[in-house]
Amino acid sequence: MPNSILDAIKLGYWNYEPDQVPETDYNATRALPGTSAKLKIMAERIQRGLPLWHPADALSFEDLESDGDERRN
Repeated sequence: MPNSILDAIKLGYWNYEPDQVPETDYNATRALPGTSAKLKIMAERIQRGLPLWHPADALSFEDLESDGDERRN
């Protein structure tokens, strides 16, 4: 059984759905979408078999201006 979406693709499992991961098991990021920092974090999440997005990830500059203690990285 594959551990990540990348492993699944390599093995030809095109309908692979990773196990649900509680959002408390990985950190949110303040890196904005489209930045190299966000892409790096997403690549690390893929390699670790985590969801690409965390519900508390920053989505805009407004998110960066808010108190964001729950956002990390």
